[in-house]
Amino acid sequence: MTPSGTHAGPHAGRGDADDLDVEEALALVRAPKSDRTDRADRSNRSGGAERAGGTDPSDRADQTGRTTPAHPHHHATPWPEARELAARAARRATRRPNASVALADALGLVLAAPLDALSDLPSFDTSAMDGWAVAGPGPWQIRDGGVLAGHAPPEPLTDGEAVRIATGARVPAGVTAVLRSEHGRTAPEGRLHATSEMSHGQDIRPRGQECRRGDQLLPTGTLVTPAVLGLAAAAGYDTLTVVPRPRAEVLVLGDELLTEGLPHDGLIRDALGPMLAPWLRALGAEVIAVRRLGDDAKALRRAITTSRADLIVTTGGTAAGPVDHVHPTLERIGAELLVDGVAVRPGHPMLLARTKADQHLVGLPGNPLAAVSGLLTLAEPLLRALAAHPAPEPYRTPLREAVQGHAHDTRLVPVVLRGERAVPLHYSGPAMLRGIATADALAVVPPGGAAQGADMELLDLPWDTAGIGVCFT
Repeated sequence: MTPSGTHAGPHAGRGDADDLDVEEALALVRAPKSDRTDRADRSNRSGGAERAGGTDPSDRADQTGRTTPAHPHHHATPWPEARELAARAARRATRRPNASVALADALGLVLAAPLDALSDLPSFDTSAMDGWAVAGPGPWQIRDGGVLAGHAPPEPLTDGEAVRIATGARVPAGVTAVLRSEHGRTAPEGRLHATSEMSHGQDIRPRGQECRRGDQLLPTGTLVTPAVLGLAAAAGYDTLTVVPRPRAEVLVLGDELLTEGLPHDGLIRDALGPMLAPWLRALGAEVIAVRRLGDDAKALRRAITTSRADLIVTTGGTAAGPVDHVHPTLERIGAELLVDGVAVRPGHPMLLARTKADQHLVGLPGNPLAAVSGLLTLAEPLLRALAAHPAPEPYRTPLREAVQGHAHDTRLVPVVLRGERAVPLHYSGPAMLRGIATADALAVVPPGGAAQGADMELLDLPWDTAGIGVCFT
């Protein structure tokens, strides 16, 4: 049965310590005799420290709640170090070539080349206001017609002349200023008088005011925001040279998962398949496939070795049970295991492996909230580095109430922001999505917990900072 998980509040986290003792006993019973003796020996020598740092059964459980003994020789990586390892792995990966993409497809990507001005901006003297273009001192004789934006070059003016002009229209030669409509008065004889002081060049945007051709507008590494798209368009660009969006593929493991309908006969609905693809897109990835493989080791190996993705994400199967095929498969294909378990709750049995010089795999626990923890711990920094996005500036917010922590591991706790405080949410067990579905962020609770009013580092959820479908962080 799936453990009920922990809840924010005075008793939050108590289930972790209780489960660890029970699970260690179960693991000893399941393990071969020589392994049981060795584990008991180490546990006695360490005073139980290894138990506290071992894999939490609530994390090892998949979406059904089935649990398996811990992977042998498992050493959990501290949570901050795991995030840095993921980012470093991406920076060392063989990168795909830069891409030239249409402006409409560049949002959220990073410039791989400087944005240089292709022409002067503006490219000619333009009127900054609706009014009259005037030449010399007034009053002025108003010429028939007018000057509109986008029309042929207007006839020059001579001193004492004025002509109606629209905002953005090319200023005729000989013009000394633009008189705003509200600052001019016309007399019956067709003459224009100024009703306020005016200066030479007033309300004229001179050619090259913003930039000259060849000026660098934005450097390499700039994130393409809507404003960047506007500047690029104004500067005459149709395409931008960018770091390509990382490609991700999701492999959903587990024979017990349903894709529709109500749970029945020991089968449950797959929560991760529908969740991971949009989440990865919100983190800036291009999801090229979501494949359901069941508990099939051969299918898993074939899927990994034939994938074209920069990042493969698997769900479940990261422990050491009879149908947990991720570790054995990675070993068979010669993958390099970079992170094998992280000291974080939920999500302890997550992993990161380098499968090829240009490809990595993040193995997520099967429980939904534990999988979210794995996404934010390993997938997010890896995708961010692959896309050349800068790391977001960390920020901290005080807690409105105390949160009990794990004795040795970091806890990631869903919170909502109320005013200037973070409020921990209930339903934060590894198998639960009810808390994270209403959360604004995840609080990073250090080992030992945090008191009321303590400043906690927060991890934003990607749609809270960028909108669904694209990541600006």
